Amino acid sequence: MSEAATRRAPGTPCWVSLLTGDPTTSRDFYRDLFGWEYQHEQGPTGPHFRAVLDGRDVACIRPMPKSRRCLPSWSPFLASDDADKTAETVRLCGGTVGVGPLGTEGTGRVAVASDPAGAPFGIWQDDTGGGAAADGGPGTVVWNELITYRTSAVEKFYRSVFDLDVEHPERDGERAGSEESDYLTVTARGRIVGGIRGVGSALPRDRGAHWLVYVEVEDTDTVARRATELGGEVLVPPGDSPYGRTARLADREGVPFAVISTER
Repeated sequence: MSEAATRRAPGTPCWVSLLTGDPTTSRDFYRDLFGWEYQHEQGPTGPHFRAVLDGRDVACIRPMPKSRRCLPSWSPFLASDDADKTAETVRLCGGTVGVGPLGTEGTGRVAVASDPAGAPFGIWQDDTGGGAAADGGPGTVVWNELITYRTSAVEKFYRSVFDLDVEHPERDGERAGSEESDYLTVTARGRIVGGIRGVGSALPRDRGAHWLVYVEVEDTDTVARRATELGGEVLVPPGDSPYGRTARLADREGVPFAVISTER
């Protein structure tokens, strides 16, 4: 397979990672909610559980470093053709690099960074075509959305670091200039790969800017009820959207994530 065929366009989410203070509890929660199975591995950023569903890689769950004080969170890893160059651009554009870049046993390089608003994300240079399953299906991550105070504060950062394009889609029922209208879709080489949502004063004070992962499910309402039974919480109850029925949930540590059911 050629290099062009294996590498994803820069800025494309290619992996997601949960940073947690209690990996065992988190592992059990998502196993019971989505049916994930796990393999314990040693990666460049330390030991972690790699989540697998029907033989496909889905995500990883890794312990919070004892040397760093940070909130547990889900974060996407964004593809890069050169992790070292991307990390340097992150710094030049007002972001921070907390870990790496580090080698991944000859297959590429990774780093962990934060944007100027403080939202953590990863950088992944991978030459083997690896990463999370990209074809969707129940139990897999199908969308990544940055929740931040104002899109204009980070738009230039992601455009500059990953050479992404952004668009402001028209949405029925939204008032121009309202907080609800502060939404951008992110495009990598002509393909929509994520979104940026500015929520203004609704941004959680205890969490700040963060990435929200959307996991596809067969029945949003059932999964929302199951999450509470497992010790999680419903942050935004199930409701219909133009893209499917969604709900915003939190796991046992309060880490937010979303689920979506669509008609395929």
